[in-house]
Amino acid sequence: MFRGSCLCRNVRYEVRGALGPAINCHCSMCRKAHGAAFGTYVRVQRSEFVLISGAEDVASHASSPDVNRTFCRRCGSTLQFIRATRPDSFSLALGTLDDDPAMPPSMHIFVDSKAPWHTIGDELPRHAGRP
Repeated sequence: MFRGSCLCRNVRYEVRGALGPAINCHCSMCRKAHGAAFGTYVRVQRSEFVLISGAEDVASHASSPDVNRTFCRRCGSTLQFIRATRPDSFSLALGTLDDDPAMPPSMHIFVDSKAPWHTIGDELPRHAGRP
């Protein structure tokens, strides 16, 4: 089990199962949502995700036709990337975990739209878009 929360700790959750591979996404929307050079996400099964507190403060933004991004309306922490075409799972912002997932990111995606001021400093696989 993994526990996580937003910055103000009002939104708290548990993942009661395995985490999928961690992926660094460099697309412009993930950069904007995270306020950083990239966003790092892990795949989570909906059936294994339990919102412990703060449900009333989880807001959603439709960032594209089939994607909703959730965040804490109190502190602004990015929480989830939910794709309508994947109803059984979603991507969880890795930085919101309170427990160590003991897994480094496995790849970089959308590197063709990475921030021009950022240099990727590792040898992980790189993909122009979604692999």
